[in-house]
Amino acid sequence: MAGSVANIDLRVQISYRQILKIALPISAAILVPQINFITNNIFLGRLGEMQLGAAGITGVFYLVFAGIGFGLNNGLQALIARRAGEGRIEEIGKIFAQGIRIALFIAGIGIFIVYFLMPQILRHTLRSAEVAEMCIRFLKIRIWGLPFLYMYQMRNALLVGTNQSRYLIAGTIAETVSNIFFDYAFIYGKFGFPELGFNGAAIASIIAEFLGMFVVFAVIHWKGFHKTFALYRHFGFNKEVSRLILVQSSPLIAQHAISIMSWEFFYVLIEHHGQRDLAISNTMRNIFGFFGVFTWAFGATSNTMVSNIIGQGLKERVITLINMIVHLSTGISLLICIILNLFPNFVLSIYGQGPEFVEAAIPVLRVVSTALIIMSFAVVWLNAVTGTANTIINLGIEFASILLYSVYAYVILEKMRLPITWGWAAEWIYWSTMFTCSFLYIRSGKWKSKKI
Repeated sequence: MAGSVANIDLRVQISYRQILKIALPISAAILVPQINFITNNIFLGRLGEMQLGAAGITGVFYLVFAGIGFGLNNGLQALIARRAGEGRIEEIGKIFAQGIRIALFIAGIGIFIVYFLMPQILRHTLRSAEVAEMCIRFLKIRIWGLPFLYMYQMRNALLVGTNQSRYLIAGTIAETVSNIFFDYAFIYGKFGFPELGFNGAAIASIIAEFLGMFVVFAVIHWKGFHKTFALYRHFGFNKEVSRLILVQSSPLIAQHAISIMSWEFFYVLIEHHGQRDLAISNTMRNIFGFFGVFTWAFGATSNTMVSNIIGQGLKERVITLINMIVHLSTGISLLICIILNLFPNFVLSIYGQGPEFVEAAIPVLRVVSTALIIMSFAVVWLNAVTGTANTIINLGIEFASILLYSVYAYVILEKMRLPITWGWAAEWIYWSTMFTCSFLYIRSGKWKSKKI
């Protein structure tokens, strides 16, 4: 076994072909869960505008916890990619196993928060008592999918970090198909299932996350990765490795948590403008997520490739690599922006809310579509910072971006009471700040002395 492991070469090449080889499967893997979000909202939109708006609040609240897992995933991914670039294959299993332990512990904390703290938060921040109680009941069901989601996210770190991103798709397809089926069955009471309405979407999502997790770990076993990387030999507590993961991932966990909490803050401000504006903003979140999948895929590619080539000792090629990824990411986002602005009625009509809703949402869609372009290069540069392993810098960049975003949103939406089109322009400020800080840090070269 030692000899076979020693002969494995997981180093990446700096080429457009290599970038696309990593990014395209990640795009598919990210796209499929976004289809889940959109499906949920299409089904819930048929129940009424209030349910569609409440879905936005619960969705973003749950994304706070999902973002924590995503931050842990990004830290693990950078560590695994660094070891892959260094050729230290035997270390990958240790990192993965300790990552799973940490993820499950965090999931337990998340469940506690939803049951004992979240109800008071929502009751004191939402003006509609009916919407608040609806969200509380939903989230107390939905949160039980968190352990499955975290286990599912850890496979990203392993497969992307070891250049096996093509195997991401199997689990996401299983999750999506099951989510659509059980959404329809539980929300409307089809195929002999009980009609649970709004809460049916929560149960459907839990089942889908479990099946996605099950399938992806089955693939890992089928391809023999559990043996190649000795994934299950190191589940005993390892203080040194756990500390390394926490040092690298904690700033990223905090980064993603405060990022999504700012979205929840944004949605609370939107809720104060009424159900129509809340429902419109929920569709914008879906559109942002769905059409941003390529950007996030290129961001994940930037993280793993930058870390890998640094592990190879090629620090002088980092900026060249980032620029190549940016070319692809921004080109695709420009195309998406053009399509969204040419066919806004078609995109918005799928939510079944009528012509008045569509007319009110089109100006917001135009703001969101241009924000997607700024995001396309900002995310790549930020993930390059993650790849350098200076994750405390990531947190600082996120904090500065969120501060400006939140202040702007509060003044525009709460104090000046301007239309939500102006509120959504906060995305321009957020992504521009993120890009500027990330670009200046990478160009400074201060990351070159960092060792992990």
